[in-house]
Amino acid sequence: VQLQASGGGLVHPGGSLRLSCAASGSTKGMAWYRAAPGNEREWVASIFSRDVPAYADSVKGRFTISRDTAKNTVYLQMNNLKPEDTAVYYCYAIGTDSWGQGTQVTVSS
Repeated sequence: VQLQASGGGLVHPGGSLRLSCAASGSTKGMAWYRAAPGNEREWVASIFSRDVPAYADSVKGRFTISRDTAKNTVYLQMNNLKPEDTAVYYCYAIGTDSWGQGTQVTVSS
Protein backbone atom coordinates (compact mmCIF):
# COMPACT_ATOMS: atom_id res chain seq x y z
CA VAL A 1 0.00 0.00 0.00
CA GLN A 2 1.20 3.52 -0.81
CA LEU A 3 0.67 6.41 1.61
CA GLN A 4 0.50 10.13 0.88
CA ALA A 5 0.69 12.51 3.84
CA SER A 6 -0.25 16.18 3.78
CA GLY A 7 -1.31 19.07 5.99
CA GLY A 8 1.88 20.19 7.71
CA GLY A 9 2.93 23.79 8.06
CA LEU A 10 4.01 26.59 10.35
CA VAL A 11 1.80 27.47 13.29
CA HIS A 12 2.09 29.57 16.45
CA PRO A 13 2.10 27.93 19.86
CA GLY A 14 -1.44 27.13 20.88
CA GLY A 15 -2.54 26.77 17.27
CA SER A 16 -3.98 23.80 15.41
CA LEU A 17 -3.23 21.74 12.34
CA ARG A 18 -4.82 18.69 10.76
CA LEU A 19 -2.69 16.12 9.01
CA SER A 20 -4.10 13.70 6.45
CA CYS A 21 -2.75 10.45 5.11
CA ALA A 22 -4.38 8.83 2.10
CA ALA A 23 -3.72 5.14 1.48
CA SER A 24 -3.93 3.47 -1.91
CA GLY A 25 -5.83 0.56 -0.36
CA SER A 26 -7.46 -0.63 2.83
CA THR A 27 -5.38 -1.18 5.95
CA LYS A 28 -5.97 -2.91 9.27
CA GLY A 29 -4.65 -0.01 11.27
CA MET A 30 -2.82 3.25 10.83
CA ALA A 31 -0.39 5.19 12.96
CA TRP A 32 1.39 8.50 13.09
CA TYR A 33 5.03 8.85 14.07
CA ARG A 34 7.24 11.91 14.26
CA ALA A 35 10.93 12.70 14.15
CA ALA A 36 12.24 15.89 15.69
CA PRO A 37 15.65 17.23 14.57
CA GLY A 38 18.39 15.05 16.01
CA ASN A 39 15.92 12.58 17.51
CA GLU A 40 14.76 9.14 16.51
CA ARG A 41 11.30 8.57 15.11
CA GLU A 42 8.73 8.19 17.89
CA TRP A 43 5.19 6.88 17.94
CA VAL A 44 2.44 9.48 18.32
CA ALA A 45 -0.93 7.76 17.84
CA SER A 46 -2.60 4.69 16.36
CA ILE A 47 -6.05 3.64 15.28
CA PHE A 48 -7.22 0.16 14.38
CA SER A 49 -10.09 -1.30 12.40
CA ARG A 50 -12.48 -1.01 15.32
CA ASP A 51 -11.58 2.69 15.63
CA VAL A 52 -9.91 2.25 19.00
CA PRO A 53 -7.34 5.04 19.30
CA ALA A 54 -4.16 5.10 21.35
CA TYR A 55 -1.90 8.05 22.09
CA ALA A 56 1.55 8.81 23.40
CA ASP A 57 1.40 10.53 26.78
CA SER A 58 3.02 13.65 25.29
CA VAL A 59 0.03 14.30 22.99
CA LYS A 60 -2.87 12.81 24.94
CA GLY A 61 -5.69 15.31 25.31
CA ARG A 62 -4.34 17.52 22.50
CA PHE A 63 -4.20 15.26 19.45
CA THR A 64 -7.01 13.19 17.96
CA ILE A 65 -6.55 10.41 15.42
CA SER A 66 -9.47 9.38 13.25
CA ARG A 67 -10.08 7.56 10.02
CA ASP A 68 -12.48 7.52 7.08
CA THR A 69 -12.46 3.91 5.95
CA ALA A 70 -14.49 4.72 2.83
CA LYS A 71 -11.69 7.06 1.71
CA ASN A 72 -8.82 4.95 3.15
CA THR A 73 -7.67 8.10 4.89
CA VAL A 74 -6.44 8.72 8.43
CA TYR A 75 -6.29 12.12 10.09
CA LEU A 76 -4.40 13.63 12.97
CA GLN A 77 -6.05 16.70 14.48
CA MET A 78 -3.46 18.55 16.52
CA ASN A 79 -4.64 21.22 18.94
CA ASN A 80 -2.82 23.39 21.46
CA LEU A 81 0.44 22.81 19.62
CA LYS A 82 3.69 23.37 21.45
CA PRO A 83 7.21 24.10 20.16
CA GLU A 84 8.24 20.60 21.21
CA ASP A 85 5.73 19.21 18.69
CA THR A 86 7.96 20.48 15.90
CA ALA A 87 8.94 17.47 13.81
CA VAL A 88 8.47 15.67 10.54
CA TYR A 89 5.30 13.61 10.88
CA TYR A 90 4.99 10.24 9.13
CA CYS A 91 1.99 8.01 8.67
CA TYR A 92 2.41 4.26 8.77
CA ALA A 93 0.24 1.32 7.76
CA ILE A 94 0.42 -1.03 10.73
CA GLY A 95 1.61 -4.54 9.92
CA THR A 96 3.25 -3.47 6.65
CA ASP A 97 6.46 -1.77 5.62
CA SER A 98 4.60 1.19 4.16
CA TRP A 99 5.41 4.71 5.32
CA GLY A 100 4.25 8.05 4.04
CA GLN A 101 6.80 10.57 2.82
CA GLY A 102 6.58 12.80 5.88
CA THR A 103 5.15 16.26 6.37
CA GLN A 104 6.87 19.05 8.31
CA VAL A 105 5.14 20.60 11.32
CA THR A 106 6.80 23.66 12.81
CA VAL A 107 5.46 25.33 15.96
CA SER A 108 7.10 28.67 16.55
CA SER A 109 6.26 32.21 17.52
